[in-house]
Amino acid sequence: MKKVFVSGCYDMLHSGHVAFFEEAAGYGDLYVGIGSDKTICELKARKPINTDAERLYMVKALRAVKDAWINRGNGVLDFIDEIKALKPDIFFVNSDGHSPVKEQLCRELDIAYIISKRIPSAGLPVRSTTALREECRIPYRIDLAGGWLDQPFVSKHHPGAVLTVSIEPDYEFNDRSGMSTSSRKKAIELWHTDIPEGDKEKLAKTLFCFENPPGTKYVSGSQDALGIVYPGLNRLHYQGNYWPEAIDSINDPELLNWIEERLWLIPLFPRHATYDVLSDTKVSKEEVFRLSNAAEACWQAILSRDTAAWGKAFSASFEAQTAMFPNMVSPEILTVLDKYKPTVSGWKITGAGGGGYFVFVNDQPIANAIQIRIRR
Repeated sequence: MKKVFVSGCYDMLHSGHVAFFEEAAGYGDLYVGIGSDKTICELKARKPINTDAERLYMVKALRAVKDAWINRGNGVLDFIDEIKALKPDIFFVNSDGHSPVKEQLCRELDIAYIISKRIPSAGLPVRSTTALREECRIPYRIDLAGGWLDQPFVSKHHPGAVLTVSIEPDYEFNDRSGMSTSSRKKAIELWHTDIPEGDKEKLAKTLFCFENPPGTKYVSGSQDALGIVYPGLNRLHYQGNYWPEAIDSINDPELLNWIEERLWLIPLFPRHATYDVLSDTKVSKEEVFRLSNAAEACWQAILSRDTAAWGKAFSASFEAQTAMFPNMVSPEILTVLDKYKPTVSGWKITGAGGGGYFVFVNDQPIANAIQIRIRR
């Protein structure tokens, strides 16, 4: 029998986990590496519902599992020591558990890398741990272009817009992934399970002030609070202040469907421990002007539903950002990006320095990518 390895948290064990294990076991003897409580706290910024001892006990009790253990490492690759000792033939992952760093590791170790979709057992619903938690509908957000213009030290050189979309919490995106996870945690402190009814701008100001009380050393950009609170597609106009001069919001269902169908996310490498996005900053009037123009071109392309033009502007916005903030990317990120560039219309990343996701614009599906749902 071949050896098959899987790794994950497996908190709140449910039928989706069992179906995944059974599918993996169809390839051979199944070995399961389980993320420790410490690893979950680091990656998800929360404690697991069940301790690692409980999760190990339940996973080992499943008939599809040959053996299981708690991984000794930490981070996305907390299983490196275990996988090298086991020497499996196959590493099996779900589509939302796929990442380039895992795939690269398997190439280096000569292990087959198989990606599965979520396939429930016949007659049973699709299950995920996120859906089974106490329902929290507070969204995440992605900035599509113009990021950094919400900081006065950038937009003082030239006015410009940040484009955002509000993302339904269908996935439990990694902490510090550049999708407003910090602002979202503050929103959960304020409102618990969802954005309340009321004036959207007042609600966003409340969240912004709650996250940035007097004396805050580094003020989070207001695009985070606005991108969470305002549904749909938004254009936030900045001119040297923390708060935008104007907000344009679009909730046309057909346009939002069009955007959703063309956005594809691939997980990134984790950040380096010494990461500092503001090191080697090179903000200039010329680059801010380029960033502002790219954001406007992105807006017009989306309204025109022109994928090629959107992709070009999308990439131009990213390139203007990284010209001013070169530490947003690492050599590892750029190496993987080079593999996608020939086949996609446009690209950027959600989080500076890693820990987030590649975001690609493309008419055609991208293998092993996940797609988002924009809040209406």
